[in-house]
Amino acid sequence: EVYARYSTAVETFLVTDPYSLSLSENSRRSQIVNLDDEDLKPWGWDEMRKPRLRAPEDIVLYELHVRDFSMHDPSVPEHLRGTFGAFNMTFTWGSFHLRRLSRAGLTHVHVLPAFDCATIEEDRDAHADPGDLSNFAPNGEEQQAAIDAIRDEDGFNWCYDPQHYTTPEGSYATDADGVARILEFREMVAGLNHAGLRTVMDVVYNHTSSSLGADNSVLDRIVPDYYHRLNDAGYIEMSSCCANTATEHNMMEKLMLDSLRVWATDYKVDGFRFDLMGHHSRANIENARDMLQSLTKHDDGVDGRDIYLYGEGWNFGEVANNARFEQATQANMGDGTGVGSFNDRIRDAVRGGGPFDTGDNHIRRQGFINGLYYDPNALNSGSDGEREELLRLTDWLRIGLAGSIEDFQFVDRNGNLVTAGNVDYFGNPGAGYTSDPQEAINYAAAHDNETLFDVSQYKLPVDTSTSDRVRVVNMANSLILLGQGVPFLHAGQDMLRSKSMDRNSYNSGDWFNILDFTGRDNGWGRGMPPFGDNQSSWPQISALLGNPALDDVDRRDVRRASRHVREMLRIRRSSPLFRLRTGEDVMESLEFHNTGPSQVPGLIVMSLRGDEYVELVVLFNASDEDQHFYLDLGQDCSFDLHRVQERSGDRTVRDSWYYEETQTFYVPARTTAVFVAGE
Repeated sequence: EVYARYSTAVETFLVTDPYSLSLSENSRRSQIVNLDDEDLKPWGWDEMRKPRLRAPEDIVLYELHVRDFSMHDPSVPEHLRGTFGAFNMTFTWGSFHLRRLSRAGLTHVHVLPAFDCATIEEDRDAHADPGDLSNFAPNGEEQQAAIDAIRDEDGFNWCYDPQHYTTPEGSYATDADGVARILEFREMVAGLNHAGLRTVMDVVYNHTSSSLGADNSVLDRIVPDYYHRLNDAGYIEMSSCCANTATEHNMMEKLMLDSLRVWATDYKVDGFRFDLMGHHSRANIENARDMLQSLTKHDDGVDGRDIYLYGEGWNFGEVANNARFEQATQANMGDGTGVGSFNDRIRDAVRGGGPFDTGDNHIRRQGFINGLYYDPNALNSGSDGEREELLRLTDWLRIGLAGSIEDFQFVDRNGNLVTAGNVDYFGNPGAGYTSDPQEAINYAAAHDNETLFDVSQYKLPVDTSTSDRVRVVNMANSLILLGQGVPFLHAGQDMLRSKSMDRNSYNSGDWFNILDFTGRDNGWGRGMPPFGDNQSSWPQISALLGNPALDDVDRRDVRRASRHVREMLRIRRSSPLFRLRTGEDVMESLEFHNTGPSQVPGLIVMSLRGDEYVELVVLFNASDEDQHFYLDLGQDCSFDLHRVQERSGDRTVRDSWYYEETQTFYVPARTTAVFVAGE
């Protein structure tokens, strides 16, 4: 019974507990449960040992939606598809894929939000089905119309709309009405653990799905006006597109910290990715870090020292520029906090353009991997201005490959010795913003925006061969996996995953979010993506999806791309020089060549020095021409192609060589070659 200012009356609510640990179907009732009950634990749960992790810089992340993992996997029993339980099965296409990545060097699976969310019907039998859509044209409009008609009635949503923060989502369980969700979430963690992988959970403490007296509101129906952030007029701030929480208030922060503790201790979650982390205060995130990393095996059942935190350090909304408090943004978290933030600098340089491009801008704004200047598309010409833009993006890439260390120095495109923190990024200094490599999450794609494959479908010349399209994606993955910092891969990025050009697939159903671990369907040409979020690019999308020359990816192409990622993971794991521990280590060990105004466009040359001499030289040749590069390192030794690449499934990279007499490296077009110092 509370006074509600919005109604100017005393209101009586029947409300669930915001601290709920178990819920009935569709979150109608809180349930009382003992999480320590033996019946709720998988076999060996209390004795489970985590895969070894020496340092945060060893982490490699794979972002995966719970439902995507198994919905299209024919080897998973139908009643387990789309559930936590599918992760605990050994002999499935998806589990086999994750185990292969794990053996190569993947360390963590990041699951999109898996707590109780408000917009998914938890009765799996009630989910609507759009029927067979496979007979429509690759650029047909019928598919998106069928999905749109049931988009709120099927079982798919990204789940960034929390209702209860500390209960697993019921639609991912075989039975939503009770404790199955608890046991099966733990089985997911155990299954990943058995595959040699740790688990990261995507958490959304920055907003709630509902507020005030709405049906799905929880916090506002207990203490109105406290748990949410208000503007000067007394209305709830909505800059996150939902009701923003006020984690700067003590009890909202306490709810967040108590919830994190449950996930870490009772579910053995190994890391947390904070949605819109910049909407939290720096103090919030540091308090969470300190609490989690203080957990001990003796007192809490888990060793918290290896729990890793990262998030979206974007700066916008009512809190922008530290208006309410010191934010947990890129600029504020990169000074020794040990908390990672997503590196949009390397993303934009790799892909070209930005996340909000539409229409012809998608095509026009090519990037390092997909032809800017050196292979112009129909809207570009290879002009001097495009060359200058490519060199600018290449400088951003060099900074990203150096872990975005603020004090890292290199020779820029103008021939000047510059410090990364002073390099311009869209009008602002700060292309380098970290003090430790673990504070940079290097990525080229995530669940948001178009997939890596789809972005390059926009930007590459239309007549680019399928084999070269694969090599373009491979180049992006090489840049992400061989740089300093923490690499982040979107699930399927290693499999040429497409969402049929959908830029925002949060509610686009299983049809557009297909993830096929058999490799038979990469998701391209499944129809025009939903009109609502893609309408401004529909003409360009229709032309691309309807072009039969672009619908040529087969299972062999997918396998080649997957193998390439595993090779890059093995190379990363083979030397600690790819996983330097401190900013000082990076500044002492890493150097770039082929710099300045006369550099070869589209070619990055990077050397990594050990205690006494340069041990590794990496050449990223994104251009469409083979390159010879003379490099005098002032040391008397030869270089051999890395043993992984000597046996590579990519015959092209095997042709790379170093000729000692002329100190010249050769690398084919659209190829990354790694050389190791010999005798």
